[in-house]
Amino acid sequence: MSDYCILEEPFYQPQGREVGLYEAAYAARLPVMVKGPTGCGKSRFVEYMAWKLGKPLITVACNEDMTASDLVGRYLLEANGTRWLDGPLTTAARIGAICYLDEIVEARQDTTVVIHPLTDHRRTLPLDKKGELVQAHPDFQLVISYNPGYQSLMKDLKQSTKQRFTAFDFDYPAPELETTILAKETGLAEGTAAKLVKVGQAGRNLKGHGLDEGISTRLLVYAATLIKRGVDARDACRMALVRPITDDADIRATLDHAIDSTFV
Repeated sequence: MSDYCILEEPFYQPQGREVGLYEAAYAARLPVMVKGPTGCGKSRFVEYMAWKLGKPLITVACNEDMTASDLVGRYLLEANGTRWLDGPLTTAARIGAICYLDEIVEARQDTTVVIHPLTDHRRTLPLDKKGELVQAHPDFQLVISYNPGYQSLMKDLKQSTKQRFTAFDFDYPAPELETTILAKETGLAEGTAAKLVKVGQAGRNLKGHGLDEGISTRLLVYAATLIKRGVDARDACRMALVRPITDDADIRATLDHAIDSTFV
């Protein structure tokens, strides 16, 4: 179990009452769904709560090729026969960890249905291939996350899945708070951090007007880290904030102009 414990406190700056509300959900062992845009702090929040509660955390990065066996486990062929290997969801249920399924909508819907028995009063996980019914440990909790603004109808969660969870809505922090986050996370001066946030706001204003996604807090941290290491602020912004999110020449020019206007 120690392999899954978070030993050092992850930096997390609360935006509201989410810490206390999550603690209440965990006390009741209610499953939690965290929704919000890319890079706004969803995963960091889950890591922080696992550390704060002193519980092991098993994280699964979901993808479209993931099968139910990838979650629950499978038989492996060996020289002397076969051996069952638990998947991350089964391991979490057995040891009482928080199991975090990141970007759950990327997984196929026929895969995500395996979590249903763990999210209601049964708190069980059937291992059909093994003929075993795993009763979840009293400390087990299931947490999922996804970005609702970036999903097609084909990749949305079914209502039968959504209504098994309590939920948090996350968004990018307010400018003053985001400035504080950048300064504390990277050691960058608050004045420079505030300028980065201003560039980030300019990028987010273009979402839906040429950009699918705005400039995330994660990317702002990348830019702040480069500046802290001596990279010119304008170069750091272009490298971390503009080039990763668009190849459109006009959008790049607009954001480059915002950078040059901010860092004169």
